[in-house]
Amino acid sequence: MTPITEQQLLQILPKARPVAGIFLPALNRAALRWKIDSRVRMAAFLAQIGHESGQLRNLVENLNYSAEALVRTWPTRLTSQSAGAYARQPEKIANRVYGGRMGNGPESSGDGWRFRGRGLIQLTGRDNYRAAGLALGLPLVEQPELLEQAEYAAQSAAWWWAQHGLNELADAGRIQDIGSVINTGQPGRVPNGAAERKALYDLALRVLA
Repeated sequence: MTPITEQQLLQILPKARPVAGIFLPALNRAALRWKIDSRVRMAAFLAQIGHESGQLRNLVENLNYSAEALVRTWPTRLTSQSAGAYARQPEKIANRVYGGRMGNGPESSGDGWRFRGRGLIQLTGRDNYRAAGLALGLPLVEQPELLEQAEYAAQSAAWWWAQHGLNELADAGRIQDIGSVINTGQPGRVPNGAAERKALYDLALRVLA
């Protein structure tokens, strides 16, 4: 597949205009390295990272949740009684909801905030940062903010994509399952933003035709 052009990228993700010039070469390098090398694979990849990153503009997870949203999003981590103490405090929220899992230390360690979602696919947790760092030759555990740079944001997303078999799901046309794997960790569910993910995919297929 030939590299995508800036015109194509902006037809699919028009809100990315301020950053398209920075991301275009990074996306093409990442796609080449991780075999996102067909129209359906590229369309699926652009749709998902477009949704996850607010069209390439948000490279760090926004954790500024209300108490109600916290209970809705993490019902096993926060209750209506406890959520009020965390509402609108992103660092405190991250340490609570990501502490003690994904290789992170307990809530008090600060790992939840240190390894919150970053990059174009919102890589989250010490274990994922470590694995991506090994694959990409980057000190991501020591310098997690590297994933806020376009090159590494794109490479980490494409690496995660390939590691989770998403090229094969794209080949099979299982677009909702791709979103579900990214959003919930497994196929077969309806991901957040399913309609937007599908609309971006359909648009990308037309643009890349």
